[in-house]
Amino acid sequence: QVQLVESGGGLVQSGGSLRLSCAASGSIFPIYDMGWYRQASGNQRELVATITSGGSTNYADSVKGRFAISRDNAKNTVYLQMNYLKPEDTAAYYCNVRFAHLGTYWGQGTQVVVSS
Repeated sequence: QVQLVESGGGLVQSGGSLRLSCAASGSIFPIYDMGWYRQASGNQRELVATITSGGSTNYADSVKGRFAISRDNAKNTVYLQMNYLKPEDTAAYYCNVRFAHLGTYWGQGTQVVVSS
C-alpha cells in the first residue's frame, strides 16, 4: 500500500524559513514526477513546485526565488525549502507523487502558518 508521509510544517514569522519533507513508501514501481501543492482556506489547491525524475523543476511565479524543491531518489523523498516566507504563503501543503503504473497519490497535508 502506497503511503506518503509529510513533515515539517508549522508556525513561522514572516521572513522565516521552513523545510517540508514527503517520504513515499509501499511501491515497487519507479517514481516519475514529485511535487508540492497548497490550499489556503477558501481557495482552490494550487501548484507550488514540481520536480521530474531527471531533476527538472517548475515553480509557481509567486514562489520563484524563495522556494526550492529537491528530491532524494534513493529515499523516495521530496523536499520543499521555503525561505522568506510571507503571510500569503499560509496554507495546507500537500505532496504529490506520480508512480509508474500506479498513477498519482497525495499526501495528507501539512499546515504552514506565517505570521506577520
